[in-house]
Amino acid sequence: MSVCSPGNLLLRSLPEAERAQLVPEFDRIEVRKGERLVEAGDRAEFAYFPEGGLSSNLTTANGTRRLEVGCFGYEAMINTATFLGAERMPHEILVQVGGPWLRIEASRLRSAFEVLPGLRQVLLQFAHVFIMTLSQTALSNGVCSIEERLARWLVMAQDRLRSDELALTHDFLGLMLGTQRSGVTLAIQALEGMGMIRARRGLITVLDRPRLITHAGDSYGPAEAEYERLIGPFRMHKATAPGS
Repeated sequence: MSVCSPGNLLLRSLPEAERAQLVPEFDRIEVRKGERLVEAGDRAEFAYFPEGGLSSNLTTANGTRRLEVGCFGYEAMINTATFLGAERMPHEILVQVGGPWLRIEASRLRSAFEVLPGLRQVLLQFAHVFIMTLSQTALSNGVCSIEERLARWLVMAQDRLRSDELALTHDFLGLMLGTQRSGVTLAIQALEGMGMIRARRGLITVLDRPRLITHAGDSYGPAEAEYERLIGPFRMHKATAPGS
């Protein structure tokens, strides 16, 4: 796929003339699993538009405990500070599943934001949805059980990876859910026992997406629906179920 035909949904949603003007400014990079692309407080030198893979926004308490506040893939961009008037990154960015990303200098994106109305609208709409996602994560962390939080997270990962096969380790999931590895193991066993997933070493297969969504409750869906209302479809709507 050429840079002129980007795999990122935000860039693909731009008016054709704006996309043709903007995307030649990008470089394509390949990010790797486990890579810390930026640290919280780093100066925002670049903006990133993933075309694949899965990454997390992490916040830190007392310099040691880290917790995911959002995950993103090909539907998103990194560095809203570029167009919101800030200079530094608010979160650490950790790559969970590697893939191709498009990168642009922050100053170039900021200039384009000022003169391209379609880009400005899409980026502000994305910022709105990202705030909703943060709210849903807070709801999930505050009122949901580990099993319910895991169900939500697996469906979100499935949306972004566009696959039923999720190459994720217990250690990564523990970091994402803010719990010990033993708690992740018990939650995986519970969902597997209910026939929603199948777990192997380093791999989780989604077997019954509708039941996972039901199990996640109100913590999954509102932000995703708002993204699709404003920007375009990105969720996996295939109703995976045992025997399908």
